[in-house]
Amino acid sequence: MIKSQHLLSYIAVALISFGSCTNSTPSTPTSTDTTASASTTTGQALSTASPQLQSAKAAYISYCSGCHGEELEAFTDRKWKHGSSDEDLFKAIKHGYPDEGMPAFDKAFTDEQIKGLVAYIQEGIKQVKQYDFSDENTLAAIQRSEKLSFKLDTVVSGLEVPWGMAFLPNGDMLITERLGILYRLTNDKQLQKISGAPEVLAQGQGGLLDVELHPDFKKNNTVYLSYSAIKKEGTNTLSTTAVMRAQLDGNQLTNHKVIFEALPYARTRHHYGSRLEFGRDGYLYLSVGDRGNHDENPQSLERHPGKVHRIKDDGSIPADNPFVNKAGAVASTYSYGHRNIQGMAIHPKTGDIWTHEHGPRGGDEVNISGKAKNYGWPVISYGINYNGTVLTELTKKEGMEQPLWYWVPSIAPSGMAFVTGNRYKGWENDLMVGSLRFQFLSRLEMNGNKIVKEEKLLKNIGRVRDVKMSPDGYLYVAVEKPGIIYRLVPVQL
Repeated sequence: MIKSQHLLSYIAVALISFGSCTNSTPSTPTSTDTTASASTTTGQALSTASPQLQSAKAAYISYCSGCHGEELEAFTDRKWKHGSSDEDLFKAIKHGYPDEGMPAFDKAFTDEQIKGLVAYIQEGIKQVKQYDFSDENTLAAIQRSEKLSFKLDTVVSGLEVPWGMAFLPNGDMLITERLGILYRLTNDKQLQKISGAPEVLAQGQGGLLDVELHPDFKKNNTVYLSYSAIKKEGTNTLSTTAVMRAQLDGNQLTNHKVIFEALPYARTRHHYGSRLEFGRDGYLYLSVGDRGNHDENPQSLERHPGKVHRIKDDGSIPADNPFVNKAGAVASTYSYGHRNIQGMAIHPKTGDIWTHEHGPRGGDEVNISGKAKNYGWPVISYGINYNGTVLTELTKKEGMEQPLWYWVPSIAPSGMAFVTGNRYKGWENDLMVGSLRFQFLSRLEMNGNKIVKEEKLLKNIGRVRDVKMSPDGYLYVAVEKPGIIYRLVPVQL
């Protein structure tokens, strides 16, 4: 990957949209870039082909689409917590809701520009269309990649936000639903609720998140769940990333124990992480996002957020963890300087723990998690702030790791799996990553430990939340809203 080309492509997008943008000065639109006419008011119906809305669209794509989707798909069928009127949207864009991950754009846009954005969002919502992958004709269609062809098989539908998947020895599947439900999908495709899941704060990016089986599940039936735990402090509701261990007894979880709790709890509702993966060393690796507090959390060894942690299966600390003997340090910390890891997988040959994480606007990264290594957030980054200001001048610094691959603009990666087995000829050992923002499945072609190219598959399938290899040798892809899990079935032409 030629990093400078990725950076230049990002700058080009900003230049087209806003007139000027450099790495050394904030990108603030001028009145001639994205301003609606003085007569335009919020609530006025405009054609999406009008100059005003085309200008607002350019602003939306560059500033907003990373979280809300290129085609405004995140706005459809949503519960408007702060209201959906023009005035409500204007307030949200101008002042933000920082605790919920929505930054303020009062310094990036004039009031007239914000009105233009509101008009574009309101008009665009009416016209949002998604490619219907659940349609029988679409499912029957052959999907072609550079190396092989395949079809989609619908494994289960009717979910909301399927966040994590795990495969039981008998062929059943465990599925976490972010709203707080744990499901078992049986071999005959019966979806059954499992009781005993932890209480979660299903707000923002929080909820019931990942699920992982103990390496000796056949003997001990032990399951691990990561989730956003709740804590009351006066009138405030706080939350954090936690991990619960339990035994699966039929469709019930028993013998619950919270074995990990990230401190401190926070008022924010985003950047929880949180992927789980047992390493070949028998220890549980888990990610905790920076919780939106990049000034204090990622670089501080005295705080849990912004880290990859390594614990024993009962939650105790391995004696060879890198900061066990460092005064004041969180003993479970394995690597630090992370923003929000939502992908984790074991390399099939080396056994290394690979991760990917969200950047801000630009700078999503793929890394190998290394013992005691610092991955730089927020000191170094290939992205900028959501409101267009420069977060850091640095992309490199001594003592901080460089990503193996990064995306500019951000694709909002989630879910991660290496292709194993012999079903997918030509994809062996390649890395599969889901995109929330652009709604595709990314195939990162590997050459040893190097990523040499990217192929985008299943474009417009929906927000891809998780990607997993099953013991049956097939790739499974979980897609949000409508919540569907697909299986990729290779075909011979």
